[in-house]
Amino acid sequence: MEQTPLAARRWVQITVGLAAFVLVLSLATGVDWSVVLPLAAMVALVDRVFRVPGDRPVAFLVTSPLVIGSFALGGPASAALVAAATLAAPGSSQWIKRLFNAGQYVVAAYVGGWVYLLLGGDVPISASSFPWVVLQFLAAALAFEVVNALFVIVVVSLAERMSPARVYRGMVRENVLPVLMYSLFGLLLAVVWAAGVGWVASLLVLLPLAVARWVFAQFEAQREAYESTIRSLIQAVETKDAYTRGHSERVARASLMIGRRIRMRDDRLESLRYAGTLHDVGKLGVPTRVLQKAGRLSDDEFAAIQLHPVRGREITRELDFLGEAVMGIYHHHERIDGRGYPLGLTGEQIPEFARIIAVADAFDSMTTTRSYRGARSVGEAVAELIACKGTQFDPGMVDALVDAIDQDGWVTITDALPPLVDVPDAADRMEPSFGVDDDDPTAADALAAHRPAAAEPRPGATRDAADCSRGEGRGPSR
Repeated sequence: MEQTPLAARRWVQITVGLAAFVLVLSLATGVDWSVVLPLAAMVALVDRVFRVPGDRPVAFLVTSPLVIGSFALGGPASAALVAAATLAAPGSSQWIKRLFNAGQYVVAAYVGGWVYLLLGGDVPISASSFPWVVLQFLAAALAFEVVNALFVIVVVSLAERMSPARVYRGMVRENVLPVLMYSLFGLLLAVVWAAGVGWVASLLVLLPLAVARWVFAQFEAQREAYESTIRSLIQAVETKDAYTRGHSERVARASLMIGRRIRMRDDRLESLRYAGTLHDVGKLGVPTRVLQKAGRLSDDEFAAIQLHPVRGREITRELDFLGEAVMGIYHHHERIDGRGYPLGLTGEQIPEFARIIAVADAFDSMTTTRSYRGARSVGEAVAELIACKGTQFDPGMVDALVDAIDQDGWVTITDALPPLVDVPDAADRMEPSFGVDDDDPTAADALAAHRPAAAEPRPGATRDAADCSRGEGRGPSR
């Protein structure tokens, strides 16, 4: 916590203090220990018992329905005490984070329990409570979820210095409905318990919950295997070309900003992230000497560089989990006006993923340090994208990125990069490299001089280095 901003530390202290007050108040008002003790024990132990060996921590916890079910079995005081047992559940190794997590859980459970009571919910629940108890219970579960989310949003926004809206969109929004539906297991627990089965009801309800968690953990393990494959490929590319270090992740992030802005489905967003991350993987098939060469290229060198999208498709097409990401990788150097490569596609002939990545790729290239210039400002990069709308870039994708940056911002990278391997002195290092800088529209004029002397651009193949705005002084700064 030493490096955590003061405001975030204060919020953690407020949360823990409020939770302590709630627990003291709950003990003073009286609780049903026949409910609290067995449920608290299960909350403390269940995620250890049902933990899948080797699986990484996932956000699908069996404890939530146990806490929510206590609303209808013991009321808000009992719910708060049951929630306090999350302090002993598996979690962060840092005690201050565990205190915060348990504290916000206690407050959320207390609020949820009171919402259930204020809506007329019976404690304990009975057969006469139906059917209205379903609505009462869902409202209480929603209150629990909202309070829980508010504590998390505030602490993350203070710790990471992000807007609460951005934290909500990134961490909370997609989980609201699934978590609410998952809470119905808590209602099932309360009904079976109140029917006379008692604490054994917890075991009966935990079985399907444990199966659900196991299935989810298998999904997460498979997803981690996919991520490991992608990380290995990107590490290989970055080892080969230092100028791509971090570039892949930033292109993926900018691509997702565009995808969310155009309301792309969640499953396609995942594929889009893969495509953005792996868009330059074909550079593994380009000789390092050629990839980093500054100066005029031979015919063979030029052809080798422009084959990198084809190589990318060859490397990734057997990875079934990538889906349409493969076509995004293959076509990310196409242009709307048909002057891109490898096929010279035009307009909507170009796959949507490729049109998105082209914009994200150029934007990150312009806002990061290159061998021949410092990083452009976000404003300069946006102006260049706008100037290239309808020629190099899809206007809708440019507008989506600009809107997303206006709303969420963008952090530019200004770290110095190493010199190109083929360049002997500082003066020559001011020349861009076609293999490294082909994604930078501001380098178009200078890159044109790097083509083979006798090479004529093939229609729809090699002319994408021509400036989308016909020059006008947009060559590299000297």
